[in-house]
Amino acid sequence: MPTKDAHDLPLDLGLASEPTEHTRQKKRRFFRKRYLLVLLLPVFMFSGGVIGMYYQPTGLQKFYALTGLQPGGGADSPIALPPEIEMPEEMAETLLPTDVVGLARLMPRGDVAIVAAPYGAGDARVAELLVAVGDRVTRGTSVARLDNAQAFEGAVLMAEANLAVRQATLAQTRSAVAASRAEAQATLDQARASAREADRNLARTEDLADRGVATDATLDATRTAAEESALAVARARATLARFTALALDDQPDVVVAARNVAAAEAEMTRARMDLARAEVRAPIDGTILDIHATPGQRPPAEGIMEMGDISHMMAEVEIWQDRVAAVAVGQPVELAAPALGQSLRGTVQGIGLTVGRQGLISDDAAANSDARVIRVLVSLDDGSSALAARYVGLEAVARIDTGATARIGQ
Repeated sequence: MPTKDAHDLPLDLGLASEPTEHTRQKKRRFFRKRYLLVLLLPVFMFSGGVIGMYYQPTGLQKFYALTGLQPGGGADSPIALPPEIEMPEEMAETLLPTDVVGLARLMPRGDVAIVAAPYGAGDARVAELLVAVGDRVTRGTSVARLDNAQAFEGAVLMAEANLAVRQATLAQTRSAVAASRAEAQATLDQARASAREADRNLARTEDLADRGVATDATLDATRTAAEESALAVARARATLARFTALALDDQPDVVVAARNVAAAEAEMTRARMDLARAEVRAPIDGTILDIHATPGQRPPAEGIMEMGDISHMMAEVEIWQDRVAAVAVGQPVELAAPALGQSLRGTVQGIGLTVGRQGLISDDAAANSDARVIRVLVSLDDGSSALAARYVGLEAVARIDTGATARIGQ
C-alpha cells in the first residue's frame, strides 16, 4: 500500500512542530495565576487571623473550648480577648497591645452587705419592715422587727421585777445590820454601866464586911454580881466587834444580798439582749439595695435585705493569671457596658493575693473549671461613681492601661 505523508494524518500530536504562540500564552497565564495565588495566600491567612480575633465567631469559640487553648496565650503581650467577652466597639478601636482586659462587676465600697436575722432568732418571722429600697441608714439603725418581740418584752418585765425585789432585800439587809450594830453598841454601854455599879456595890460590901456589918453571904453575892457584870461587858463587846470589824457593805449578810442583786441585774441584761434579737439592725452605714422578705415571712437564707455604701462605687475585675503581672496599683482603668451609655473611669486600688475560678463569664460551673483569675479592685472617680451607684452588680468590660506607668515615667 502506498504510504501517506505525516501531514496527511488526521491526528497531529505536535511532536514534529514547534509550540504555537497561543500555547505559550496559555502557559504564561497559568504560571502567573499560580504565582499570584502564592503571593495572596499569606495575605488571606493574615486577614483570616485578624478577622478571627476581632469577631471570634461561634466556630472559633467552640474550637478554643474544645482544645482548651487560650486566645493569645502563646504571646508575651496577647491582645486577643477571651471568647466569652464581647468588647464594646468604641473600646476595641482604641485597644493597645499592652492593655489588660477582663470582666468586671460594679459594687459598693466594701461590697454588698447582707442584713440577716439576729443570731438565735429561731422560728421568728418578720413582723414589720422599717425601711424601703433606696433609704440611707446608719450603722445600728433598726431596719426590721421580728414577731418574737412580745415574748422577749415579757421576759424583760419579769427580770426588772425580780431585780426590784433583790434591791429592796439589799436595802433591808443593810438597815438590819446597821440596827444590829447600834443595838450591840447600846448593849455594851448598858453592860459597862451595870459592871461599874456592881463594882461599887462590891467595894461597899467589902468595907461593911471589914467592919463586921455585912455578912459573908452578902459579900459573896455581891462578888458574884460583879463577876457576872464583867462577863456581860465582855459578851457585849464581842457582839459589837462582829459589826465593827467590817464596813457595812462588807458584812456577810449585806454581801449575800448584794450578790443576789448582781445576779438579778445579769438576768435583766440577758433579757434585754434577748429583746435585741427581735430587732434587725443595719451592720454598716449605707443604702438599702434590695429587700428579700415581707411581713409574715420567715427570714430567707439569703438574708432579709441587702445594703451597701454606694456613696463611693468600686469595681472588681477578673484578670487572667498570666496577665496580672503587668497590672499595678494606680494604673488607669476604663469600664464599659451597654447599660451605662458611657465609659466609667477609675484606678487600680488593690490586687488580690489568691488565684481563683472565674465567676463573671458564665453561670455554668463546668465552663469555668479551667479558668484561673486574680481579682483586681478598682476605685471609680467621683463622676463615674455617681453613675455606677444606680447599677450595683452590673457586669462590664474593664480595660487596664498597663502602659500608663511607663509613659508617665518617660
